[in-house]
Amino acid sequence: MPTADLDTLKAEITTAINAASNEQALDAVRVGALGKKGSVSALLATLGKMTPEERKTAGPAINGLKNELAGLIDAKSAELKTKALEARLAAERVDVTLPVRPAATARGRIHPVSQALDEITAIFSDMGFSIAEGPDIETDYYNFTALNFPEGHPAREMHDTFFFNEGPDGTRKLLRTHTSPVQIRTMQQANEKPPAAWMTPSQTPPIRIIAPGRTYRCDSDQTHTPMFHQVEGLVIDKTSHIGQLRWILEEFFKAYFEVDEVKTRFRPSFFPFTEPSMEVDVQCDRSGSEIKIGEGSDWLEILGCGMVHPNVIRMAGLDPDEYQGFAWGMGIDRIAMLKYGMPDLRAYFDADQRWLDHYGFRPLDLPTLFGGLSS
Repeated sequence: MPTADLDTLKAEITTAINAASNEQALDAVRVGALGKKGSVSALLATLGKMTPEERKTAGPAINGLKNELAGLIDAKSAELKTKALEARLAAERVDVTLPVRPAATARGRIHPVSQALDEITAIFSDMGFSIAEGPDIETDYYNFTALNFPEGHPAREMHDTFFFNEGPDGTRKLLRTHTSPVQIRTMQQANEKPPAAWMTPSQTPPIRIIAPGRTYRCDSDQTHTPMFHQVEGLVIDKTSHIGQLRWILEEFFKAYFEVDEVKTRFRPSFFPFTEPSMEVDVQCDRSGSEIKIGEGSDWLEILGCGMVHPNVIRMAGLDPDEYQGFAWGMGIDRIAMLKYGMPDLRAYFDADQRWLDHYGFRPLDLPTLFGGLSS
């Protein structure tokens, strides 16, 4: 083969090698030149048809071209690999000088309702109260009958209560509308003869318990939700009276709202399970954007209370001629709203991370009376 033709072929292949922008393009050039059917391989295949004299000249020239092109391809391949690595390193660069992300304990937040519940528990535990719990799904007896609700009372109707379908025995269970059934269950346990082995001294008369938990009613607006949280308190003794009830509530308000003094106002009301029954107003100031407890000359209704009705004590298996007591109940969601300035109860259930970041509490900031409840 003439030397001029080899030079032309070399120039064409060299140009293609230099133009290759990636490994795939370069490999296509290699196959086209040095593969089994490549242009240089085709020239090598013609050596067998040449005369010995022609072969002496063409053989070294063609093999020299093959080796030279292979060297150019290897050099170009190394160059492309280096560039590809540099591009990858640039794309995957990590700035180790950036600050470390906060730990989960720093990013997480305790919901205001959970915080309020912990605060309430801390306060009443310090007063000597035990924590009592009961099922969310209740019977008509514990939710109404044992609490002196007469048949036909409006609170039994569908617009207030979530009822389940009738069971095989014809009865319908329900989602409890208050945590008062826990009071009945606790007094019944205290009346066991002998008391259950697991019961603490505070669960046998005299009884001092609070019953926090979820409750359910068919209601939904800015200050009502179908599921809400409530805490009730119960004291059963032989000499309990309203003066003790008032002292307990005022001490609780001072501790919970973290104020030095607070005034309360008791107004007559009606609840089937207490007699007499009272609504409690707390002193507040409404002049600003938030309600401030413990100052000002305004009043805010905050809870209901009263002396436990003798019928309730009797239904729980205790003798109302020997024992008497008082009870109260308040919404945990509402007092959390009052303390932390949250305008709408429905936001509690929106699962908005921004809202929780603003109103939530750090996980390790557990409320204590000596360290400050919400500090």
